[in-house]
Amino acid sequence: MEVAADETWTSWFQRYGPRLLLCARQWTHSQADAEDVVQEAFVRFWRHQRHLPGEPMALLVTSVRRAAFDRARSESRRTAREEEAQGEESGARVSWFEPPLLQEERRAALERAVAQLPPEQREVLALKIWGELTFQEIATTLDIPANTAASRYRYALAGLRQLLTAADCHG
Repeated sequence: MEVAADETWTSWFQRYGPRLLLCARQWTHSQADAEDVVQEAFVRFWRHQRHLPGEPMALLVTSVRRAAFDRARSESRRTAREEEAQGEESGARVSWFEPPLLQEERRAALERAVAQLPPEQREVLALKIWGELTFQEIATTLDIPANTAASRYRYALAGLRQLLTAADCHG
């Protein structure tokens, strides 16, 4: 999936942007935040990293992940400052923007099930499925052994199977 020398950023983004957005959505609070994170990461990649050796998608997913975590840290600090300025001690966060409602029942059930997975499994699942990274690339991205990445992926799939089967039985 190397970036061809004559390929434009728009064609590359159209081809891989949706997968990057699915990854970013796992690390952000809203669709708009995910879109901002992908745009920021993609611009950084295209300007400074597209000629680096290695798998471009792995570099991009790593960049998206970092941008999402940076945004979350920044948002957390801003929220804390705003609450302090307003004199709020409760720490309760009001979300003004919610992701769009999902119309498909199965998709909603899957999203709920994914949200119930431990964060480590959720992260590996997103990188493997939506980022299309190998276990070695996931290991490098997360700084864990490749076998750990593979195990977390297997546990995530087993957990999803269990959660979705339970939801089908009760729904």
